[in-house]
Amino acid sequence: MALVADLQSRGLFYQCSDPDLDARLEALRKTGPVAAYAGFDPTADSLHVGNFVAILGLMYAQRNGLRPIAVVGGATGLIGDPGGKTVERELLSKETVGGYLAGIRRVLEKFLDFHHPSVPALIVNNMDWLGAMSAIDFLRDVGRHFRVGAMLARDSVRARMEASDEGLSFTEFSYQLLQAYDFYRLYKDHRCVLQIGGSDQWGNIMAGVDLVRRVEGESGNVFGLTMPLITDASGRKFGKSEGNAVWLTADRTSVFDFYQFWLRTEDADVERYLRLFTFLPLERIAAVAAEHRAAPEKRVAQRLLAREMTALVHGSQACEQAIAASQTMYGGSVQQLTVAAVQALAAQGVPTTTIPRATLEAGWPVVEAAVRTGLARGKSEARRLIQQGGLYVNNQAVSDVNAALGPDALTAAGAIVLRSGKRNYHLVRVD
Repeated sequence: MALVADLQSRGLFYQCSDPDLDARLEALRKTGPVAAYAGFDPTADSLHVGNFVAILGLMYAQRNGLRPIAVVGGATGLIGDPGGKTVERELLSKETVGGYLAGIRRVLEKFLDFHHPSVPALIVNNMDWLGAMSAIDFLRDVGRHFRVGAMLARDSVRARMEASDEGLSFTEFSYQLLQAYDFYRLYKDHRCVLQIGGSDQWGNIMAGVDLVRRVEGESGNVFGLTMPLITDASGRKFGKSEGNAVWLTADRTSVFDFYQFWLRTEDADVERYLRLFTFLPLERIAAVAAEHRAAPEKRVAQRLLAREMTALVHGSQACEQAIAASQTMYGGSVQQLTVAAVQALAAQGVPTTTIPRATLEAGWPVVEAAVRTGLARGKSEARRLIQQGGLYVNNQAVSDVNAALGPDALTAAGAIVLRSGKRNYHLVRVD
């Protein structure tokens, strides 16, 4: 058993409830199968890269002989964890949450082995036990084991009460009891002895550890382990691309955009991200990092990171298609684009707008084109972009704010490639 050691070597370990956790887990494993779990609240029908650290925790647990259990919070998702929030989250309907569960399961099935011969992964919905429990039963069997003073001392609760004028509702205040009971039920039903979560979940995790030990006494050998909250070198929370979440399913974030997200990793972050998010040997990462430092303009490390992550999440074939699409858009002459290449780019999720041919024949003002394709938020911004030399048509800078696009702007493949800055491309097709 080397779960803690593995996580530490990759920079994925923050703290745990026992300094000899690996040894204790190994001792328990010798007496029969044991499990580890992480929770995922269904706030959408998918998961994003911000959830990926918890998924990695379960992947490493399975590699170390623990059965990974993903708890989808069908019940707790109706309430919302106050941690990290300054205002109460909008409550979701049961129907909405139910609709999210299937999508989350499809994501998790990409990463966890549900057919492992000894430790097959399991997905459970905490609505199965919390939904069947009456308020009287919950207060009697769970609530009596908690002290309000200790609950108020939790970092997530205290921070919320100090930061928000509205305080904290009893609904959210009770969240830690519900999560604690999840741990107890998983311990009883599946011999789950370890809860894994982000460092902001420490209080909730320890509430579960305390509950199991209070109810089960000395036989309640359960533990908690947290993983760091990932930020970039400037301290920004990891997982956003221009303010938008980067999702693990192609219907929400295209494979092309997913690949580009990793390819745009800053030099200061790329070696750490290779350790954190990939399963590449550390020796290989060190060698690539050294190569990158010698010639950062080649972006060798970023290309490796983007390839590894895209293949892991979307598969090798989709990854190769994203790489080909990127090379088409960012390298070579757009005049060489073929009809097949344009179709492939659109299929890969390269941002695409289709316009009538009559629009070009009438002369399509380039300012309007920039706004229509989302490269500028308004005409004033589009004009400034042109005046600053930041708007391109088929990789040629536009210098005239009054310029218009006609049929002659079409490449041989019947498309126009617009670009703002170095990275933001948009494909225009004619129907």
